[in-house]
Amino acid sequence: MNVSTTARRLVVIVDEDATINRRPVYDEIVKRAQRAGLAGASVFRGIAGFGRSGHLHTSRILSLADKLPVMIVIIDEASRIDSFLPQLAELQVRGIVALDDVDVVRPGQPPDAAEP
Repeated sequence: MNVSTTARRLVVIVDEDATINRRPVYDEIVKRAQRAGLAGASVFRGIAGFGRSGHLHTSRILSLADKLPVMIVIIDEASRIDSFLPQLAELQVRGIVALDDVDVVRPGQPPDAAEP
């Protein structure tokens, strides 16, 4: 049996070298998400990407390897994600912030385990 519930996904994409108070922005976002009691957060490092400038950043070009994209993904109940958004504004995150509603599927879990 697949148990499914609706949740909200928050995706934040920033440059790997973006900092706040000399700490990586992605680290600060994850720590704040943990303090806020969100269900979980994961950080993924991109191997290539480009933004508004059109400049390609890739792990294959050593001179640009410090500007790789980093994606933070947080999934929780919609109200909890929405309550967390002001933290991103406070950090003045420069990057892409995206929200979408998702179905969380937990194969083989009893119905009471379906919460995000």
